[in-house]
Amino acid sequence: MTNILLSGANGNMGRAVTRTVENNDKVKITAGYDINTVKNSDFPVYDNLDEVKEPFDVIIDFSHPSVFDSILEFSVKTKTPAVICTTGLSGEQISKMKAASKKAPIFFSANMSLGVNLLIDLVCKAAKLLDGSFDIEIIEKHHNQKLDAPSGTALAIADAISDAVSFDTEYIYDRHNVRKKRDKSEIGIHAVRGGTIVGEHDVIFAGNDEIIEIKHSASSKEVFAVGAVKAAVFMKGKPCGMYDMKDLIEQS
Repeated sequence: MTNILLSGANGNMGRAVTRTVENNDKVKITAGYDINTVKNSDFPVYDNLDEVKEPFDVIIDFSHPSVFDSILEFSVKTKTPAVICTTGLSGEQISKMKAASKKAPIFFSANMSLGVNLLIDLVCKAAKLLDGSFDIEIIEKHHNQKLDAPSGTALAIADAISDAVSFDTEYIYDRHNVRKKRDKSEIGIHAVRGGTIVGEHDVIFAGNDEIIEIKHSASSKEVFAVGAVKAAVFMKGKPCGMYDMKDLIEQS
């Protein structure tokens, strides 16, 4: 049994994790952490981490960048593995997370969907094979309440492509005010916000007389919750260090 402390318990993703765990006899949410302490399930919700009395093996964090530091500090203080699922983290916060991983086990992935991480693997293989002969564009779509743009997943895809190709790449986010031809080194990254789109990521390889598209669409938030719970089970008992979805997939 893996006992979970769920940060952001009463948010949309926190409730999705709760639903995912309900029918899983290998995982239990023993306590929640949220500014909203309404009890919506069979576990208590605290607004102060130091008040948590229930036992927990792993922290799942689906909260907000504003409380990220407190989660990280609590993970280090309690030597508890943390699965960080919060999006929109700053570069400084990412650096703090990497430093904290020397004192506590930290799992971080820009996207917790297994399908998205398979997409990244396929895109890298395509980029390496096509290496410079196709123009690469990334289009991501999300709901109209998402604050950060482009998405962390779109940037993770671009970073993976950059590592896979043999040339230096340049990320281009906006072309409307620059009148010049597209450079071969460019990776275009475009954000669409509207309605209730859960999440779509489309990678386009545009060549001479042919186009290759690799796409992933999420129909519900449950796909991210499933990945987070799998990561929590994976992280139980792990030594200090940084872990990601690639580690989980390789060791599954």
